[in-house]
Amino acid sequence: MKKVTAIIIGAGARGLGAYGSYALDQPTEFQVVGVAEPDPERRERAARLHNIPVENQFEDYKEVFEREKFADCVLVCTQDRMHYEPTMMAFEKGYHVLCEKPMSVEKKEIVEMVKAAQEYKKVLLLGYVLRYSPFFIKLKKMLDAKLLGELINVQYIENVGFWHHAHSFVRGNWRNSEECCPMLLAKCCHDMDMITWLLGSSCKNVHSFGNLTFFKKENAPKGAPAYCMAGCAHRDDCPYYAPRFYLEHPRAKSDSFIGAVSEKSDNASILKALEHGPYGRCVFQCDNDVVDHQILNMEYENGVKVSFTMTAFTNYCCREVNFMGTKGQIRGNMEQGIIEFYDFVTGNIETIKVHFSDSGHCGSDSAMMKEFVQMINKADAGVLELDTDAYIDSHLLAYAAEESRMTKTVVDFEQYKKKYN
Repeated sequence: MKKVTAIIIGAGARGLGAYGSYALDQPTEFQVVGVAEPDPERRERAARLHNIPVENQFEDYKEVFEREKFADCVLVCTQDRMHYEPTMMAFEKGYHVLCEKPMSVEKKEIVEMVKAAQEYKKVLLLGYVLRYSPFFIKLKKMLDAKLLGELINVQYIENVGFWHHAHSFVRGNWRNSEECCPMLLAKCCHDMDMITWLLGSSCKNVHSFGNLTFFKKENAPKGAPAYCMAGCAHRDDCPYYAPRFYLEHPRAKSDSFIGAVSEKSDNASILKALEHGPYGRCVFQCDNDVVDHQILNMEYENGVKVSFTMTAFTNYCCREVNFMGTKGQIRGNMEQGIIEFYDFVTGNIETIKVHFSDSGHCGSDSAMMKEFVQMINKADAGVLELDTDAYIDSHLLAYAAEESRMTKTVVDFEQYKKKYN
């Protein structure tokens, strides 16, 4: 298997951290040879980590495609509304593509990106890391083995975490649907994909409710300033007080949230950035409009009924599942790596502890990168593996749920898909 070379387009937490780091862990398999990033500090950091020559460092990704092809693939990790153009330019230039989710916030562009991959005969791998999770792979094997008999109901909970939601969806890049996209598409399109993949069936109908309830101006404590550090009298009672989270919360540095706040991780630099920066704002006085909770009821073609919940109001950031069948029940927690199987026939209870590596998404990030390298090697040998129709379905399912939420109607998903695909 040959070493795959890559260009990072967007050297943020996903591009440089989750995906680019695979080159540091597996240097004989993967090498980053170029970077396109408008922020000079991030661009220089990427160049330093991967020993990227000056001529392969770009401020604008368009400069990459003005050059002759000089790598096997590109990693498109720009903001959500900026995935389409570099992906299409990459295919035209002959590159394979790994694109961070969601593919695009425009339904038409999603379909065009899939068609382009097929026409140019290039790998298009979407950042649906859950497909490579040891936890979900084990669940899939158990469900396919019919251990539960006939599957009847599924509960799937996306616990966003109060701290994660405040960082990313109130203060951060995914706070505003006009600038980014609806919350369900930004955060949960790969959960839509995962549910469909696990069930081995297509969604038939979807009904959704949800709204922005808490993180609004009318809920701001009396006298609260626009920025936490401007002498907020409620600092001791507010779980969203920015300095406490970014300096004390154990997940802040482990999840690379600090990198979004400040390029330098010392306390003085962080506090300086919080004084007037976006992550220092009062969570009740931001320009956010995405929902802070949403539920979906889905009916699948095979008769299974699914309840999906996405909520900001949890302590842990984790995914929990509950599969209920005629002969048994499975409960699981992805982040804990624990699956419990209850056998109705024997009365036995089996607890499975799934092993996974320390990489992001419980080992899924590195597993996906390994698969990406293998797919490119196969494609270059004439064997192209694409599962791109599933990408379209998952995005459109998120959009169909959003339409249901806005119109308060049940959406026929098959009819909905026909309008766009």
